[in-house]
Amino acid sequence: MSEAFEGYERQYCELSANLSKKCTAAAALSGEQKKQKVSDIRAGLENAEDLIRKMDLEARSLQPNVKAMLLAKLREYKSDLNNLKSEVKRMASGNLNPDARDQLLESGMADALTASTNQRSRLMMTTERLNQSGDRIKDSRRTMLETEELGVSILQDLHSQRQALLHADNTLHGVDDNIGKGKKILTSMSRRMNRNKWTIGIIITVLIIVIAVILYFKLVK
Repeated sequence: MSEAFEGYERQYCELSANLSKKCTAAAALSGEQKKQKVSDIRAGLENAEDLIRKMDLEARSLQPNVKAMLLAKLREYKSDLNNLKSEVKRMASGNLNPDARDQLLESGMADALTASTNQRSRLMMTTERLNQSGDRIKDSRRTMLETEELGVSILQDLHSQRQALLHADNTLHGVDDNIGKGKKILTSMSRRMNRNKWTIGIIITVLIIVIAVILYFKLVK
């Protein structure tokens, strides 16, 4: 339920109970005192109407299932307000005889008692709802903190994994560099070996030619 609606509802219930008590008190008065009390009650009725309008606007802005429930409550409040208005009109007419005044006084006291009982019931229900909302907020906050802790733990694990991957990447780069250096060394050694092979081959060839020439001259002589 909307918190704004609950706030307006609490204000209306308190105001309605207060107006009922004032009506009861005004029924026993006469003259200027009664006029002053009636004027005060009418000002309270205007405030009550304003609260009902606010509740109506707030209820119509909510989801359909919630709106239907709140509008049903509003109908009760409007009926209660109309009863208060009717009672004020009867008092303001000034044509009440003593018997009617006594009857109105008894009726007003009964209405005040009923309104007070209804008010206490509504306030108890509202308090219970607020407590339940507070518990839900605490549960949500606890869940949020647990989620936050889990998120921090996950971020720490990801950071550690990232550091490990960076270390592995650096190691691979080092291995690549060493492989590149080893390859260059092997290539250089291979070239030297090839040069040495050619040099040895040339030397052997020259020696064979020299030996052949020497043998030739010896045989000829």
